[in-house]
Amino acid sequence: MKVGILGCGHVSDQYLLGCAELESLDVVACADLDLNRAEQKAAEHSVGRACTPEQLLADPDVELIVNLTPPRSHAEVSLAAIQAGKHVWSEKPLAVTLDEAAELIEAAASAGVRLGCAPDTFLGAGLQTAMKLIQGGWIGDPVAGVACVSEHGYEEFHPEVSSFYARGGGPALDLGPYYVTALVAMLGPVARVTGFACEGLPGRCFQLGPRAGQPIDVQVPTHVSGVLELDGGLLVTVLFSWDLGATNLPYLEIYGTEGTLSAPNPDLFDGTPKLRRTGPEELRQPPPEPASLPFAPIPLAFDTGGARGLGIADIAASIDAGTPHRASPELAYHVLEVLLALQAGGTTEIKSRCERPATRGSQAG
Repeated sequence: MKVGILGCGHVSDQYLLGCAELESLDVVACADLDLNRAEQKAAEHSVGRACTPEQLLADPDVELIVNLTPPRSHAEVSLAAIQAGKHVWSEKPLAVTLDEAAELIEAAASAGVRLGCAPDTFLGAGLQTAMKLIQGGWIGDPVAGVACVSEHGYEEFHPEVSSFYARGGGPALDLGPYYVTALVAMLGPVARVTGFACEGLPGRCFQLGPRAGQPIDVQVPTHVSGVLELDGGLLVTVLFSWDLGATNLPYLEIYGTEGTLSAPNPDLFDGTPKLRRTGPEELRQPPPEPASLPFAPIPLAFDTGGARGLGIADIAASIDAGTPHRASPELAYHVLEVLLALQAGGTTEIKSRCERPATRGSQAG
């Protein structure tokens, strides 16, 4: 599949590196409002063409657009790509409102093109192994869970963080999708949300780049916590914060009737799940012998580092096979509805539902 990258900012390197490792994908062009930046990325990653966004959308050779624009532009750019007859992969969130997200889903269906949305890290070896451990009964019946983002904000390592603190950003909508998507993939959709949100760390300033020392305009909550009630009644406590220093909080843990599963960082493709079966054992790596596992070991090929693109490759494979792709727009819409409700505060019944994405090896891709 011939791919065009639209938006050549910080995350584009991860996509350009990842897509180059996947035989089913061929990045033929990259575009940005700043043509010089697009030309720089094209040169760095041996991409054949750098162009403007308008030129990329009009390019008949490009089959799929990877939308890496700021969150508030996701819906507008994705809709333009759909209307140009392109398949679309969007960085999360799918949109900043549910109405915009619904319009995208309807437009893609009407145009007969695929619409996919990050995160796709749940397709990586770490979370796929965690999903299969749960499905294999290694912790018995799940009864509860916790999901924690405990960080201090991106200004410590990112020179241009404005969009992360603008509408569509914040820890809930920027990092929350990794965790809620993983939870839905492991345990199923969310039925009800109770949330609280605040800006807990005033006086943020740029720390790097030409704006170092200048104040950051924070437009979103930076500390969001609450409880997700899944279909069936299982409760998951969540914390998404950019107001914290060092902690010992886990990334994602699921507690069952016969043990505990500690999943790796949902922001990454790799990592090692750890188990603690009922009894005195500590959390540890699952036994490596194939005979002791309820499934064949999952290889770590590609699933290392920050490279991205598995979800795009899954779209390409699913088109060839005539099957649904797993990072579906319905999944992205459901996750967005959950996170917007959590960030808004109070108790909200979640109206949408989605299918749990299939585990690796159960369909094409």
